[in-house]
Amino acid sequence: MDRQILDLLAADGRMSVQEISARVGLSPTPVARRIRQLEARGILRGYAALIDEAALGYGFSVFVSVQLDRQVDQALAQFEAAIRAFPEVADCWLMTGNRDYLLRVVTRGLTDFETFLTGRLTKVPGVSNIESSVSLRRVKAAPRLGS
Repeated sequence: MDRQILDLLAADGRMSVQEISARVGLSPTPVARRIRQLEARGILRGYAALIDEAALGYGFSVFVSVQLDRQVDQALAQFEAAIRAFPEVADCWLMTGNRDYLLRVVTRGLTDFETFLTGRLTKVPGVSNIESSVSLRRVKAAPRLGS
């Protein structure tokens, strides 16, 4: 039952408790209680609008692998603080393997990406290697687990 509720909220975070209850076959009170429990357990972390980056003019996505010169706590923290300040970085993951971080950078086009890369990312202390891959198109975007 919780999974059905999560799927419905992932598809439409603005769906009312009444609509969810009608779709899952429970009355509104137990649905509301289940939603509160999912929130309290940290499974439901919040509600957000899905924004079409391309419609806003930011249709150029680049995946950037970054290797640091040292993998110590201070270097990781310093890099992560710098990345949080860059609005072009839509996503950032700490990775295993031969690269330390994977970034998804979103800009208006190649010129803006070049400006970000050469003017900002390469200047972050500790960055030793950068590899970029330009995405051609998104094949799948899953708003919910198992989609």
